[in-house]
Amino acid sequence: MTQTIDKQAAACFDLGITDKHKHAPLSECVETALKEYFEQLDGHPAANLYDMLLAEVEAPLFRAALEHTNGNQSRAAEILGLNRGTLRKKLKTYGL
Repeated sequence: MTQTIDKQAAACFDLGITDKHKHAPLSECVETALKEYFEQLDGHPAANLYDMLLAEVEAPLFRAALEHTNGNQSRAAEILGLNRGTLRKKLKTYGL
């Protein structure tokens, strides 16, 4: 699974992201991505932005926590500060 994450990280860095943004805090990366998202809308209305953003962040967060715990959902839930049942429900939602 480490190779999968390494490939995903490499793919992110191949998107033309500047060196400055490769090591920027997560909040700065999110803010930059949202500014670009709104620019690309070109005046069209945005909808369900909150849910879209959560889905974009939660799925990789859960994958990383599960990899860190070697798939142990109880430990992953503890690390994430979630109830195990809540984690299982979210994993099902994202097909993980």
